[in-house]
Amino acid sequence: MKDLGEGAARTPDGPAAGDPAADAGAPGARHGSAAARGRAAHGGVRALGRRAAGRLRGWGGVAAMAAACGLTAALTLVPLSRGTGLGSSAVSGASEALTAEADTCKDPEASLRPSAAGGPSIDAIKARGKLVVGVDQNSYRWGYRNPATGTLEGFDIDLARAIATDILGSPDAVIFRAIPTNQRIAALESEKVDLVVRTMTINCKRIQQVAFSTAYFQAGQQVLAPKDSPVTGYNATLSGKRVCSAEGSTAYEALAKKSYGATFRDENDGRADDKDRYTVPNQLDCLVRLQMGEVDAVVTDNALAAGQAAQDPAVELKGEPFTTEYYGVAAKLGKDDLVRRVNQVLVEYRKGAWTKAYDKWLSADLPGIAGPPAPKYRAS
Repeated sequence: MKDLGEGAARTPDGPAAGDPAADAGAPGARHGSAAARGRAAHGGVRALGRRAAGRLRGWGGVAAMAAACGLTAALTLVPLSRGTGLGSSAVSGASEALTAEADTCKDPEASLRPSAAGGPSIDAIKARGKLVVGVDQNSYRWGYRNPATGTLEGFDIDLARAIATDILGSPDAVIFRAIPTNQRIAALESEKVDLVVRTMTINCKRIQQVAFSTAYFQAGQQVLAPKDSPVTGYNATLSGKRVCSAEGSTAYEALAKKSYGATFRDENDGRADDKDRYTVPNQLDCLVRLQMGEVDAVVTDNALAAGQAAQDPAVELKGEPFTTEYYGVAAKLGKDDLVRRVNQVLVEYRKGAWTKAYDKWLSADLPGIAGPPAPKYRAS
């Protein structure tokens, strides 16, 4: 197994010629000098991290370190969010909000019925010998790089390994590619990854862009802010406040529909000159900006925010979740055999492995969840 990101986020033993990672579009295969650029990027980001840490008054040394490390990981991925190597759809969903009409579809969580049968997509993965999965490396407890071991860990990572085990017989038969929030759809469309397992919400617009498995987790949008903040939730207390969200996220879409007078949109959102101040490629960037005092609050999934609150005791979830959302495993449209296979994996995963993963990664920060959401299937 290799853990792969973009640029400096790659592991030192990046893909060699003929490695499945190169087939998956790893930066080393495309650009040759990615490692050198990554080292240069790290030098500049380390200095930025030191400056940022110096401004984190009252947040504690652990929080400052987490912020600096999170910003480092996020910034190494920024070139990808500008379209590098992903074709014309590189910023798919980055600058557009869901329309109200798109939310009127029925049961977007309904997926194809499960099957253990093969098919063209499954055959291609078996011929390669690796499953290529787009994941996060910045979301604590979901998909994050363990600083002690350098490996990716978390709830989503365990699920990705379970899928690899079912298709290829080993939890290590997987190549992880770290992708920003706003690149999830583009990575699938351009076939840089087979699947995305990255806290990706199923909704009416996205089912027109990618194929989802049945839901494997229920979450909701909520506000994260400092404990002493006057912000009390997703309400009028956001008026005049600076609010951060990730580009292409359902949080951004919610703010676009109703911002309560908050400033949440960058002047050039989704364009090459976007400064990524309020809308950012990776959701963890919002926590960094909150700690640096550049924004007043964050809107994100409560499942992700709970992990961030665990990282930084000076912040907390405010109010109640104001949406109900479900995470699904995403594949490229048309790869029905792969979606059915993932749904078959989830049938078994719900019987025990899901609870074990929840207890290990999430129960301490997101308690009280009795089990996974029940699957919904299409009539045909």
